Amino acid sequence: MLTTRLPIRVEPYKLAARAERLEGLMALVDFTRLAEEVGAQTGDIRVTLGFGIDAQGRRVIHGRLEADLQLPCRRCLSPLAQRVESDFLLGMVTSDDLAAELPSTHEPVLVEDEQLNLLTVVEDELILSLPQVVYHDEADCEVSRDQLTSGEDALASREPAASPFDVLRHLKGKS
Repeated sequence: MLTTRLPIRVEPYKLAARAERLEGLMALVDFTRLAEEVGAQTGDIRVTLGFGIDAQGRRVIHGRLEADLQLPCRRCLSPLAQRVESDFLLGMVTSDDLAAELPSTHEPVLVEDEQLNLLTVVEDELILSLPQVVYHDEADCEVSRDQLTSGEDALASREPAASPFDVLRHLKGKS
């Protein structure tokens, strides 16, 4: 069982030069932007980061993350357990100009003052990996399909809409 906590900040160029690999856990409670998106989370996220230099001399990070989250069902808003996993490839850059030169297979990660905030990087990747919509199975959801539409609205949508010119027709006396 993995119990090592990852550091918040690292020196990625040194790690890449030595082809280091970091593997450990980060507390989900520390991810404030994630909490704003899907609600407060508990537990840990498992992260693996392999630092290195690719064949073109670019400093890269091969990463993988795995987390068990409680995401709100879009129908009833009750929490629903979801496993989120992601593999990613980051290219380390020091400016936006260098980020534009990266191939499409690499996502840029900005390294400032030779320091990288792992908390921000992992949180960004986790947010990007969230499913677009999450629903309970209809049988398990607290809200049924019938509760999502009102009976009057459903009947009104089946009837053809009245012509806006019917009022004028009646005013002129033509029926």
